[in-house]
Amino acid sequence: MKKIFFLLLVSLQAYGQNQPAPSAGNERLSIAAEMERSLKHETLDKWYPQSVDSFYGGFLSSFTYNFQPTLNQDKMIVTQSRHIWTNSKASMLYPDISYFKADAQQGFLFLKNKMWDKTYGGFYTLVDREGHIKNSGLGNKTAYGNAFAIYALSAYYEASGDTSALNLAKQTFWWLENHSHDKTYKGYFQHMQPDGTPIKRTNTTPSTSEFGYKDQNSSIHLLEAFTSLYAVWKDSLVRERLQEMLFLIRDKICSKKGSLVLFFQTDWTPVSFRDSSEASILKHRSLDHVSFGHDVETAFLILEASRALGLKNDKLTLSVAKRMLDHALRNGWDNKLGGFYDEGYYFRDKPGITIIKDSKNWWAQAEGLNTLSLMAGYFPKDTLHYFDKFKLLWKYTKTYLIDHRYGDWYEEGLDKEPQRRTALKGHIWKATYHQARSLMNCVKRLRGQDI
Repeated sequence: MKKIFFLLLVSLQAYGQNQPAPSAGNERLSIAAEMERSLKHETLDKWYPQSVDSFYGGFLSSFTYNFQPTLNQDKMIVTQSRHIWTNSKASMLYPDISYFKADAQQGFLFLKNKMWDKTYGGFYTLVDREGHIKNSGLGNKTAYGNAFAIYALSAYYEASGDTSALNLAKQTFWWLENHSHDKTYKGYFQHMQPDGTPIKRTNTTPSTSEFGYKDQNSSIHLLEAFTSLYAVWKDSLVRERLQEMLFLIRDKICSKKGSLVLFFQTDWTPVSFRDSSEASILKHRSLDHVSFGHDVETAFLILEASRALGLKNDKLTLSVAKRMLDHALRNGWDNKLGGFYDEGYYFRDKPGITIIKDSKNWWAQAEGLNTLSLMAGYFPKDTLHYFDKFKLLWKYTKTYLIDHRYGDWYEEGLDKEPQRRTALKGHIWKATYHQARSLMNCVKRLRGQDI
């Protein structure tokens, strides 16, 4: 116990200064150069400016495996926001490339003019290519979608100084505050009617539906959004909500084992099917499983939020982040090839955890690279050897995920899902945000730069 406390204390000194361990030299610089080449030529150059919709504004979302646009080009608030965020960050990383800022600007205008509800406020979830509102199973408006709008608008304001973007981010925050925020039990309701009324579960709601539940996914991305917003708008209520979400995620949504509970009743009672039959558990797996990718992503997000709040010597947040990464490595990591599996489950009558989906989606590996590189700096001598696993995951990504011929990343690793080689390269749930952010952050850490 004393040894663990000592390691935490040492790492917290680095954490408080946001200075990971010093560079190990040429190997790190070589990986950084390799990652930046891939970021620039295999991701950014393939998507931009090609994905800009020059006819109707915003971004085209759907592309074939060889980057040909498809016929269906519906536009979702999450995807559009992620493209704005990526272009905004790329414009700061590569200031000599003018189209990144131009891409972000026209994306912002599409959000403002086509996806913002001018009657009730808030962003609609889905529109067609021209910007006409569409109904879908995703819900008319969600906290998750509006969180990504805040995330994008904050980044675009940071990159451009356009105060109209900041004002729209503020409007979105206040809309969530007035309609989605739970004044009684804290946190946010995910699904809402067009007028902002939260959708409640009834006796007719299917047991497999997530409507009416609170959830970890919208919660972690609200945390992410408020972290970004607070960086450009030091508002006291934004700080209060950012801290509220950090404590909820860290102390309630994260289980003692180190995995996130996925869904909750309004009062934060976990939704669990563990006492049901295996058939029932698998039927409801979308509501109740271990998502290793979300666990490693959240480890990064809570540390980022703690830093934004200026919490000094925050050993509790660091220890929870480490617990989440360690749980994923011990239970959902491929020790042979590398990579995080998609889903696991703790069945009541089976020892340990069972992998119930052994594919390796692209975003989880991107988040894994980001978090492993971060934690390798805080715990360079940890027995789980974070930097060695980071290198193995990068090797896995180069071998099974990055399409070196047509560009970008396959949706799943080809070792488990070889058919993904000719699957869509982009769609409304797959853009550039996970892989771009990960590579940007990893390159900076490997070079010893502040993020």
